[in-house]
Amino acid sequence: MNLGGVGYTLPAVVAVVVVCLVELMWLRTGLFHRPAYWLSMLIVLGFQIPVDGWLTDLDAPIIIYNPDHILGLRFPFDIPVEDFLFGFALVTAVLLGWERTRQRQEEARQ
Repeated sequence: MNLGGVGYTLPAVVAVVVVCLVELMWLRTGLFHRPAYWLSMLIVLGFQIPVDGWLTDLDAPIIIYNPDHILGLRFPFDIPVEDFLFGFALVTAVLLGWERTRQRQEEARQ
């Protein structure tokens, strides 16, 4: 049964959309406007690419994805594009949680 990327792609896209909507419509921490956030994301990518590339390398994969559950777009080093979406959502959600906690602590001190 070919799901056309629904099995892994759809949840990855939904995760990104949900995290972005939570920030833009509810938390409003301003995280997306900070250069430090985007620098953090570049640092994450700097580590994610070699590690994920090693894990998903099609010549000797450690992690094997069902091709019926991903789009099939792989770059660089055979990394499924969905991995970057989940990585973005995960790291952003954690940073949003930290930032919101920090803001609440500052509000409580005032």
